[in-house]
Amino acid sequence: MKRISSRQNPLFRAIRQLANSPQARRKMSQTILDGIHLCQAYLDRHGSPLYCVVDEAARDVPEVRAITDACSDRHVDIIVLSSAMYALITQVEEGQGILFVVSVPVFSLPEKIEDTVVLLDRIQDPGNMGSILRSAVSAGIAEIFCSAGSASAWSPRVLRAGMGAHFACCIHENVDLAALVETLPMKVIATAPRAQTSIYEYDLRTPLAWIFGHEGQGVSEALLSKAHVRLNIPLHESSASLNVAASAAICFFEQLRQQRSGWGG
Repeated sequence: MKRISSRQNPLFRAIRQLANSPQARRKMSQTILDGIHLCQAYLDRHGSPLYCVVDEAARDVPEVRAITDACSDRHVDIIVLSSAMYALITQVEEGQGILFVVSVPVFSLPEKIEDTVVLLDRIQDPGNMGSILRSAVSAGIAEIFCSAGSASAWSPRVLRAGMGAHFACCIHENVDLAALVETLPMKVIATAPRAQTSIYEYDLRTPLAWIFGHEGQGVSEALLSKAHVRLNIPLHESSASLNVAASAAICFFEQLRQQRSGWGG
């Protein structure tokens, strides 16, 4: 373990920039995983981080010690900071005293798409983005395509909302969704409040491409016009709309239910 005590230390300054600056994350193609759950998920599903950073006050917490021991076995540099310095890089209130610095993975667009995929059109809220990723992975969906103008999928806030889902799927960013739709072999489905058919009345058992759009504006008209099917999610008469992350979860798990028990089963 290496202890850093100066705020002017170049490595500390670089990590602090990563934690607080989207521009720095883009420039360095790195990001921060904050907390025990994300760090353990990364070790289990992805690999070794570039750095493991620990609050000296948390070094002897059993869960933290297990992660630092695993990092030591993998010859990962472990950086120990005072609590005051650690507080400058963590974005989690009452954090758990450990974070990773990792490279942002870049996935090539798949040559052939055969399974259900998700297309996200300008989803801007990090919480929504992370929740959609988490729901998609939980429903067995492994390919996510995000348009330009979407929240950065690998920002610390999206990572926290995703709760490890990032390491179980391929996330493609800045994708021309309209062009992608033209190449997909499956039906493309968008939800629309005024659609005549509900998701519960439509056969969702085959692979599909789900489109979900901007929190305020919805799916762009250019992309919506390319959807083969529009379906509604029935709501109580007292409600006029549904959060996009909730809408996505309902769709994913209705599809999974139909696949497991049969349409209408």
